[in-house]
Amino acid sequence: MSRSSGSKITVDSRSTSTDCSPSLLFRLGLHRPALRAWALYDWANSAIVTTIIAAVFPIYFYQVVASELPPGVATRRFALANAAAMLALAIAAPLLGAIADLLPVKKRLLGFFVAVGSVAAAAMFGIHAGDWRAALVLFGIVTFSVSATFIFYDAILPYLANKTEIDRVSTTGYAFGYLGGGVLLACNLAWIKQPDWFGFPTTRDATLPTRFALLSAAIWWVIFSVPLLLRVPEPPLPAVERTKLRTLVVGQLRSFASALKEHPTATRMLLAFLIYNEGIGTIIRLAAIYGAELGISASAMIGSILVVQFTGIPCTIAFGAMAAKIGAKNSIYVGLAAYVVITGLAYYMTSSTHFLVLALLVGLVQGGTQALSRSLFASLMPPERSAEYFSIFAMGEKVAGIAGPALFVAVSSATGSSRHGIASVLCLFVIGWWLLRSVRPASQGDRAVENGAR
Repeated sequence: MSRSSGSKITVDSRSTSTDCSPSLLFRLGLHRPALRAWALYDWANSAIVTTIIAAVFPIYFYQVVASELPPGVATRRFALANAAAMLALAIAAPLLGAIADLLPVKKRLLGFFVAVGSVAAAAMFGIHAGDWRAALVLFGIVTFSVSATFIFYDAILPYLANKTEIDRVSTTGYAFGYLGGGVLLACNLAWIKQPDWFGFPTTRDATLPTRFALLSAAIWWVIFSVPLLLRVPEPPLPAVERTKLRTLVVGQLRSFASALKEHPTATRMLLAFLIYNEGIGTIIRLAAIYGAELGISASAMIGSILVVQFTGIPCTIAFGAMAAKIGAKNSIYVGLAAYVVITGLAYYMTSSTHFLVLALLVGLVQGGTQALSRSLFASLMPPERSAEYFSIFAMGEKVAGIAGPALFVAVSSATGSSRHGIASVLCLFVIGWWLLRSVRPASQGDRAVENGAR
């Protein structure tokens, strides 16, 4: 990869011998330093997603911080904080994407949200019993910040990877995320379960190991974000006349609406993703609650998170290899078919063994399906609007935590059965699959320029 004096990034497939060699780095899509630095950010942010959003903090909040609240009230307030953060992102994402497409600030905005989110995550170290209001505010800031970074992170990908590399790079990034989140979570659980091994003075403060786990996620996020900020060049910008930023942003948002019509394949891919990712997001966010209602033990559910993390590493990479043979779109079909099976099995689940089997199945397809969705979408959209398009893509990933669970609640409330609620998620995968059928992948050599291709 080279960067000219005019700040234009070009991907040169002939740059080094390693680009053409069958080395491990080449097969993984990590054969250039900038690609390795980009993928490492998945390793960085997954510590926050796993430790704070999915595992350690929710349990600490329920058992310690909000222990004074009735169980139902504590759960609803925690869910409200989740929803509020994601709704705020849904509102802000198009604006952030438009700004990033008009100014050379993708990396700076990513770094800004890493800084804000990591400070909030580190501040969680000071949260104790009864501090549930402050805890929810900090949790909302962390959730919003880490989600916002994905807008700029994903938008950089089309400028770094060429057409033949993008699937491998994307899936390897997801695999790095699984590994990073899993490694830190395993460490967190070790010192929470066996604090004496690590010298924690639990006789004076039994919550210290858990609070240190939250602090460790913040530190991890910052340290492993540095390579991207230092080694990945800022993507180039289209030539625009200098005028007021407000005028540019408003014009950009208006033109984006027109661009959706001008690039119908990318738009259909976006719509399909928004729907089937609702199903994926619902399973991720409601699995623990559904399992608890069925009497699955907490230790089994925590163990299942690690199963998903470490199963996902080789399977996400395998999805990248599968995409090279049958295409990203067909590989996504495989993932959606697996989710249909997962949803059906979840309806009949009765034991912790069933829960762990389902976790294993999710680990087989979750990362690959989402990674290839990202790379397929990147191959369809106009590169100069990558941040704007990926702001909507990122919004779809996070809004999945609102609309999908709402369907679950509506159906389970109407029928009186959470099993029926989880079964209703099946329709999201079916509708997403049906919409994906109309998506025509871009040709091997060029990005899709749909007005001229049709």
